[in-house]
Amino acid sequence: MFKPLLTAILLSLAPASAMAIGCGNNASGFEAWKADFAKVAQQNGVGQRGLQALAGAQYASRTIAADRNQKSFKYSLEKFMQVRGANTIISQGKKRKARNANYYNALEARYGVPAGVIIAIHGMETAFGNFMGDSNVLNAITTLAYDCRRPELFTPHAIAALKMVDRGIMSPNAIGAKHGELGHTQFLPGSALNYGVDGNGDGRLDLNNQSDALASTANYLRAKGWKPGQPYGEGTHNFRVLNEWNKATVYQQALSIMGKAIDG
Repeated sequence: MFKPLLTAILLSLAPASAMAIGCGNNASGFEAWKADFAKVAQQNGVGQRGLQALAGAQYASRTIAADRNQKSFKYSLEKFMQVRGANTIISQGKKRKARNANYYNALEARYGVPAGVIIAIHGMETAFGNFMGDSNVLNAITTLAYDCRRPELFTPHAIAALKMVDRGIMSPNAIGAKHGELGHTQFLPGSALNYGVDGNGDGRLDLNNQSDALASTANYLRAKGWKPGQPYGEGTHNFRVLNEWNKATVYQQALSIMGKAIDG
């Protein structure tokens, strides 16, 4: 079902242009929505390549199924760390840091974020790049922008994804997580566009490249207010910055514990 929204969705990535568009709760209105959304995208600076990619986007039923089945219950910290494999992340994280000490030291020197935090995020998000998703990013993010549940959250990311296609940062066939997250540390497209950096010096951003992804993660936290050299345990300023990465308190607590354990 495709239905109009009562108010315009303001696009935070390009606030100068907005218009009322619709949303839907199943695949039946997706093609009509894409036609309307193409106008919004064009008004917000998306070019021909992005518009062509939007025209080819398909409704992602698996994304909607995953979105509807998100767990509403809360784990205790102990259970959360057990489920996430915290001991394994800490053990592997220490080894990764030891093997690449110069790299992680340089990353911290540039962005001010301790290696332990970055390594813990990498381990938590994709098991150090071992699984970065199995869904078409563009299909997922446009489906979530169309879906009536949270269009205000995903519309800016859909615009960003189309801009990334325009700029050659992302292929229309890029694979990521079911909610459109990309790369080693699972950036949503809007965050990738705003905070992504070229970490390996090859002149391009590729979040499937570990160096780019980890540098982008550190850059994101720095931009959100991370204070170099300051603690990041619960109750500190830097702990609150971790909220910008993930809103779940238990996730922030786990990162703080694992990060400090990895750094020794």
